[in-house]
Amino acid sequence: MIRIKRLSTADADFTARLNSLLAFEAAQDESVERTVAAILSDVKARGDAAVIEYTRRFDGLSVDSMAELEVSQNELQAALAGLLSDQRQALEAAAGRVRNYHQRQTLQSWHYEDDGEDACGTMLGQKVTAIDRVGLYVPGGKASYPSSVLMNAIPARVAGVGELIMVVPTPAGEHNPLVLAAAALVGVDRVFTIGGAQAVAALAYGTQSVPQVDKIVGPGNAYVAAAKRRVFGVVGIDMVAGPSEILVICDGHTDPDWVAMDLFSQAEHDELAQSILICPDSAYIERVAAAMEKLLPTMPRRQVIRAALEDRGALIEVRDLDEACCIANRIAPEHLELSLLDAEDWVAKIQHAGAIFIGRYTSESLGDYCAGPNHVLPTSGSARFSSPLGVYDFQKRTSLIRVSQAGSRVLGRIAATLAYGEGLPAHARSAEYRVDS
Repeated sequence: MIRIKRLSTADADFTARLNSLLAFEAAQDESVERTVAAILSDVKARGDAAVIEYTRRFDGLSVDSMAELEVSQNELQAALAGLLSDQRQALEAAAGRVRNYHQRQTLQSWHYEDDGEDACGTMLGQKVTAIDRVGLYVPGGKASYPSSVLMNAIPARVAGVGELIMVVPTPAGEHNPLVLAAAALVGVDRVFTIGGAQAVAALAYGTQSVPQVDKIVGPGNAYVAAAKRRVFGVVGIDMVAGPSEILVICDGHTDPDWVAMDLFSQAEHDELAQSILICPDSAYIERVAAAMEKLLPTMPRRQVIRAALEDRGALIEVRDLDEACCIANRIAPEHLELSLLDAEDWVAKIQHAGAIFIGRYTSESLGDYCAGPNHVLPTSGSARFSSPLGVYDFQKRTSLIRVSQAGSRVLGRIAATLAYGEGLPAHARSAEYRVDS
């Protein structure tokens, strides 16, 4: 029997139990932090030699040079050409949909002439430029993710990033052909079969073989997350991703097998993943629980699913759907399914979620692979203040200011007054020179 937690908003201790369920701190393991700090320092100091050493130790690869850890363009193209026709068609279809969606996100440069009485002849604007070089971290190990290649590389290419450097761990030296094919399809420039904190360090600091990048994107395990957090400032990062999450709000009329499998879809990622169902119908919650018991034995990753459900999963009974939406906003989940008859009507009540899947036929898995929006999403409640990965993460905004002689007299007096008020006379005099000229 799956020992998944049962919560009800009618219980006096509901808030405390919900807080306990949601409690997760990616940096909680001090041993991880110490290990990552040592690896980063070592790679920064020794470059390729350190990366090779850690790759031997952690991935079990017998290599002597970085050349053995770089995948050539010929190998990438061979992987793409060698795919089964249905795999290639699916990969190309997904890539096309992801590209079409992200092309609508592109930011544009703009400017305007400020001809007001206080700033005659002043031009103000914004220049949008792409990041020069980006590092893509693609997870490997427990599973391989060609979809992550698409989701990280395509918005970068749409944004106009000049060079894409991909790293992907290959424990025991097993290359996933779909991952390499995806890299070929989207035009990744260089691929290194390295992973973990050592790969993040190589991208952040550069080595003799791995070029230093300007930003690192893509999810990984606790070591990767800790490494990304530590190198932020040396390079940019997209986010510090935690375990995968799904929250399903259901009115009690969706096939319980569907909801059970939707909960499984995130639980199968790893033991720390979180799957939660919220429903006002207690009888339906029991039907979903029965469906999970029935379906779990059919899952190849059933041990992982069970561990995730029992440790961080929950079935929550609420008074009504309004209360369900309030709790969803409190949780701010990575993935939120509105498995409701009139799902469109409830979207307005959701303020915090990485992605919203609207209606019974919109399974979260479609968003993972081919719907179009990005599947790199904020986790651990960070949807309260952050957004999915997108084109805007690969573009920078530079302010444009041009002030005429007449404008400098007007604006200079304003600036000088404020600068003297802040106790910064050099600022004030710099502006006053133009006023007095």
